[in-house]
Amino acid sequence: MLEEFKKFALKGSVVDLAIGIIIGSSFSSVVNSLVDDIIMPPIGLLLNGVDFSNIYLLLKEGSEPKPYASLSVAEEAGAVTLNLGLFINALISFLIVAFVVFFLVKAINRLRKEEEQPEEPTTKQCQYCMTEIPIDAVRCPNCTSEI
Repeated sequence: MLEEFKKFALKGSVVDLAIGIIIGSSFSSVVNSLVDDIIMPPIGLLLNGVDFSNIYLLLKEGSEPKPYASLSVAEEAGAVTLNLGLFINALISFLIVAFVVFFLVKAINRLRKEEEQPEEPTTKQCQYCMTEIPIDAVRCPNCTSEI
């Protein structure tokens, strides 16, 4: 059983999957940084300085009375909030990852199609005796018919 597990674990597809998961988790942090640090600040600036991470709906006040200056202050006060801004950031992160994965799969499929293209035939079939002969032959070596 141990030998069987070793064969399974060392198969190329299992190792490839593990590498994909590791790279995917690293890619996730890069995309989150891209969204939080590069994309959202200019969008917030265009919308009069709105910080998306601080957009929330207050469902229930906490121990301190409102208004709360930010989401973190509201959470510290024990307020119950609906974090719309964080959801928007996560949605944009998801769309970026989905977009990148789409183009990655598209590129891989294009490479596979290039690999799968059939080679030009080097032989043809004699129409009289149905044997395989070289494509440039003008006479069948088996039945001596002109082709």
